[in-house]
Amino acid sequence: MSRTLPNLNALRAFEAAARHESFSRAAEELGVSHSAISRHVRGLEARLGVQLFRDASRGVALTAEGGHYLGRITPAFDVIGEATEGLADTPSGRVVVNSEPVFAAKIVVPLLSKFQANLPEIELRLIGSNELADLDRYEADLAIRYAKTGHLQEPSDLLSDAAIYPFAAPGYLKDDILRPQDLARVPLLRDRGPNIWIDWAARAGWDVEVPDPPWRMRAALALEAAVHGAGVYLGASDGTHLDEAAGRLVRVSDVSFRQGSFHLLTSGQAGRRKAVRSVRRWLLDHTQALRST
Repeated sequence: MSRTLPNLNALRAFEAAARHESFSRAAEELGVSHSAISRHVRGLEARLGVQLFRDASRGVALTAEGGHYLGRITPAFDVIGEATEGLADTPSGRVVVNSEPVFAAKIVVPLLSKFQANLPEIELRLIGSNELADLDRYEADLAIRYAKTGHLQEPSDLLSDAAIYPFAAPGYLKDDILRPQDLARVPLLRDRGPNIWIDWAARAGWDVEVPDPPWRMRAALALEAAVHGAGVYLGASDGTHLDEAAGRLVRVSDVSFRQGSFHLLTSGQAGRRKAVRSVRRWLLDHTQALRST
C-alpha cells in the first residue's frame, strides 16, 4: 500500500520551526538558510492546503492545525531516530548538554578528553548558560541546573550536593585562616544568593555583623576574582577542586554547610536515544564523588 507522504525535508523544516517557533533557530539546528526553511514550510502548507504558522511578535506561532500536525508527526520522527540509532553497535550522534556555567567550566570541561576517549562516536555539545533550556522544544537533550531547595519539580538525577566552604588565594589571609574580623575588612565573594555569608557565619558561631556587598558578580567571575586575590570566595567545593589541586586556592576554614544541589534533567523523548542515555550515565559516573548520598 502506498503512503501519502509530503517531502521529508519539508517535514523536518516544519517540525524544527514548530518546536522553536522560529524559522531562524530551525535553520541553525538543521544547518540550512532561513529562506530554505521558509520555502519548505510554504511548500508544505500548499501541499496540505492549510496554514501551519501565523506571524507573532517574536518569530512565528503555530495555528491550531499546525499544532495538531506537530503533535502527530513528532512521535514519528522520534521512532525513526530511535530505530536508526538502535541499528548501530555503539552509541553515536550529537548530544546537546545545557549547563550552569561554573559547573560546565569547572567540572564537565576538564573531563572532556576522557569523554572523547570513552565515547568517541558521540559529538558532545556543551552550552554554558544560566537560562534553562526548553527540553520539550529540543533546545537541549540534557540540562544541568542548580536547585536551592535540593530538588527540582521535574524528574532529575542528583549530580552534586558538595559542601560550601570559604576559599582564598594562598597568602591572601594571614596564615591562610579566615578570622571574624576579616568579614568586615575584605571583599566577600559568593557563588549564590542571597548573602550566604550570613548563614556561614552563624554556622561558624561568629556573632559578627556580615556586610552585604553592594553588588554581586556571577559565580564564575566571583571564583576567578578570588583566584586572583581580590577577595574571599564562599562557594561549593565541586567548583573549586581544580583550583585547590593546582594551588590557586586554599580552604581558609573547615566550617561548611550545604545549600541546594546540581541536578541533571533529561528530555523525555531524547532520553530514549542510546547516545543520550550513554552521556547521562557517563555524567553520573564521573560526578559520583560530588554526592554525599
